[in-house]
Amino acid sequence: MSCFRYYKISALLVLLTLCTRADAQDERDTIVYNMDPVVSIGTRMPESWIQVPLALSYIEMKDIPSGKGYGLDEILMGIPGVLAQSRYGNQDIRLTIRGYGARGAGERSNAGTSRGIRILTNGFPETEPDGRTAFDLVDISGAGGVEVMRSNASSVYGNASGGVMNIMSNTDFDSPFAAFTEELGSFGFRKEILRAGAMVGSGRMYLSLSNTNSGGWRQQSRSTQTLVTTGLTAPLGKRTNMGVHVAATSNLFDIPGPLNQAQYDSAAEQADSLYIRRDERRFNRLGRIGVTADHGLDDNNTISASMFVQPKYLQRSERGTYRDFNRYHIGGNAMYSNMSMLSGDTRNTVLVGIDEAYQDGAILFYTLSSTGQRALPLRDNKREGANTFGAFLQDEISFGDQWLALLGVRYDNITYYSESYINLKLQDTKSFEHWTPKAGITYRISPSHSIYANLGGGVEVPAGNETDPIGTYGQDTVYSINPLLEPIQSTTVEVGTKQIVSLGDAVPRAYLTYDVALYWLQVTDDIIPYRNGRFYFTAGKTERMGVEIGGNIQFTNGFSVNAAFTFSNNEYKEYTVDSIHYGNPGKVADYSGNEMVGVPNLFYNIGVKYASTALMGAYISANLQHVGDYFADDANKINVPAYAILGARVGIDHLSIGSSKFYVGGFAGVNNLTDEKYIGSAWLNPDVVSGSARYIEPGLPQNFIGALSLGMDL
Repeated sequence: MSCFRYYKISALLVLLTLCTRADAQDERDTIVYNMDPVVSIGTRMPESWIQVPLALSYIEMKDIPSGKGYGLDEILMGIPGVLAQSRYGNQDIRLTIRGYGARGAGERSNAGTSRGIRILTNGFPETEPDGRTAFDLVDISGAGGVEVMRSNASSVYGNASGGVMNIMSNTDFDSPFAAFTEELGSFGFRKEILRAGAMVGSGRMYLSLSNTNSGGWRQQSRSTQTLVTTGLTAPLGKRTNMGVHVAATSNLFDIPGPLNQAQYDSAAEQADSLYIRRDERRFNRLGRIGVTADHGLDDNNTISASMFVQPKYLQRSERGTYRDFNRYHIGGNAMYSNMSMLSGDTRNTVLVGIDEAYQDGAILFYTLSSTGQRALPLRDNKREGANTFGAFLQDEISFGDQWLALLGVRYDNITYYSESYINLKLQDTKSFEHWTPKAGITYRISPSHSIYANLGGGVEVPAGNETDPIGTYGQDTVYSINPLLEPIQSTTVEVGTKQIVSLGDAVPRAYLTYDVALYWLQVTDDIIPYRNGRFYFTAGKTERMGVEIGGNIQFTNGFSVNAAFTFSNNEYKEYTVDSIHYGNPGKVADYSGNEMVGVPNLFYNIGVKYASTALMGAYISANLQHVGDYFADDANKINVPAYAILGARVGIDHLSIGSSKFYVGGFAGVNNLTDEKYIGSAWLNPDVVSGSARYIEPGLPQNFIGALSLGMDL
């Protein structure tokens, strides 16, 4: 790590200290604070954002940026530590939190999925038992809020929880409503959205239905998706609440593949010719029904549980084969919490719970026809199963209104099942077990300002495709489950501060919310993709350290600024790799001291918005996103250049039509206002064909988006 980077982090440590000292005086009776949000993602219990000793971010529905509502990159750009890069302009993104998930792009990594980061919708896992996450059921257009945990959460969520995200449907409305939105944009983008909410007794029923079509900017990048999410939440008694949530989608998207530098320079909109010839694509049809319930036994004891069933029918043209997947994903959890007063104002809360999820099903491998369709003969008939079981215990002690201590531990067992019904030699079972601890402490300087620290572990087992190796050049012994890969294990040390403060004297002129987090991570057995993810090696030890700064200032005149900065250093400490796959038997490459692939040392986002009440809901906004350069290969010879993207919006949220219950809204915007040519995402340790690496996924050029909404408050 360079001296310059040390100075940057040291300066931010000083800033953290100064912020703490400046607020040391007790202002509890003199300042009117903005609302401290209640979050559940950090400890799996509803708690104040200020008091949880973890790096957390929360996005309310009103703060979700106006956009396509297609990819998570649109709503995550304003969160520090989180890098979400659109691969083709649809829902397929490359998602990274503090380096976790960086490897999830490439041919064998499977398009439309991520690694190492747990994603939930309404508390139900989109992440599969092996740690892979598909985005098919993620509904941005119908979201009511998004919680993001940037700290490693393995102690409460288990495998592949380098970060956790929960997308919540809109159930926070006070009266019935209905709204229809039509969106149009560049490259054949069109989307229809129907949102509605109804009061059912003392409960709420929500509906979000969207149909999205895009021709795509690049060749072989069209996509179409129909997605519905609906549900009902209601109290069943004084102490009992229940929720039923249903989601279903039909999602088809083509894959253009990566380009080499010469192709990118000459015509960035082209696709890889092999991907066009094979009509490389994914066609996913799946659904889920989930039920949640919680019951207060008394004022101090609560039990809660959830269950879900998720059938999947997936079809793919990939790597020269046509594949039919018939899978089912089932699971649930149960938790018990007890709150007791130990003495005086010392409160103790114990949470104990179990999680269980199982996925299984058949995969039929067919020959791929010349037009990219299914053709005989049947090449293989395989079963791929995975089960994850976890049990956790967490104890939280609050000493008055100022101190909070958190201790937790979790046990996980992840088991893979693999067998071929054609090649009977390829049958295997493998289990991974791990205990993960966590400890944290928070000191509240005032009701609206806290400092915290935590120490914890992390675990991530190899994903299914990473345990399923392929033979290379006839030199490998092929196993059903890769015997060489072990779980990624990590240790995290984190300190930070959070504050919500009003600026001004007797009458506040603005409200400022910010958080600063500093972290140090040591990772062993980091899994690294090679040849576009056709096979995987492990780095002996990786070190990641960084600073995350996020803040929002809202002036009372309607002007607001949101900013998120991430500075980090990510380095291989111990890493030698066998080079036999590159025609050098017996030789190794030593990458110790090199920068980790796929993670920029600097990225930030700055957004400004003006929405005066005098303008009757109208607003104007602009956004600047900068992503620094990074390496696409462990040898640090392929550099992905930095880029900066500017966007702008003008719109109106809610304009009533006369004295009626009807209202209109809409916006018009430009993305990549300066028409910057940039690499939006990169394949890591890519194939080198005829001396040229194919790794570039070009970012979208200047493009337009507009929407018109008509709604009614019932």
